[in-house]
Amino acid sequence: MENIWEYLQNLTDAQSILSSGGFYLLLIVVFAETGLFFGFFLPGDYLLFLAGLLSAAGIIQVPIYTLVLSLIAAGILGNYTGYWFGYRTGPVLFSKNDSFFFKKRYIAVAEEFYAKYGGMALILGRFFPIVRTFAPIFAGVVRVDLKKFTIYNIVGSVAWVTTLTLTGYFLGRRFPELKDYLEYIVLGLIILTSIPLIIAFVRKRYAKSKEQ
Repeated sequence: MENIWEYLQNLTDAQSILSSGGFYLLLIVVFAETGLFFGFFLPGDYLLFLAGLLSAAGIIQVPIYTLVLSLIAAGILGNYTGYWFGYRTGPVLFSKNDSFFFKKRYIAVAEEFYAKYGGMALILGRFFPIVRTFAPIFAGVVRVDLKKFTIYNIVGSVAWVTTLTLTGYFLGRRFPELKDYLEYIVLGLIILTSIPLIIAFVRKRYAKSKEQ
């Protein structure tokens, strides 16, 4: 437990993550997590929240409107990259062997999510780890119309970035002392963003057990 806490403290060290060039690191993280298949493990959700919080505290020396617009652009470009990757590789992905950075079940998760929500999966999926990485890739695999994909891509990125970043920003303005409790905030956000995946996993296991 002590090691986990130390990891969280390092993870939320504003000097090492979101300052001294951290703005550009943040853009890279958002781009990678929303379109590169090996970016699924990146902490996009709570970094967006922390970015807003630390912007309000003046730790990130970037105006909030520049921060938000840049993050939206990174999210849009990331999804376009994922779509292009899925479009070019197609069914080959489903025959690709599992590795540390790629597992076929992640594509299956995105496929199920897309089957349930249709094009809205590209918007709703932004708020779910793994799904936000593989949903645009799967959209490319099934060759969703590019114009429709563009609309879902832009709306999803705007909704995701503004919701999390501005929530962090306005809470940071209202409660400046929050910056002193980053470890607790990160832990809480990790738990919150993990709940939907845990529920989906339990439901899937339950459905399989009923079939047997």
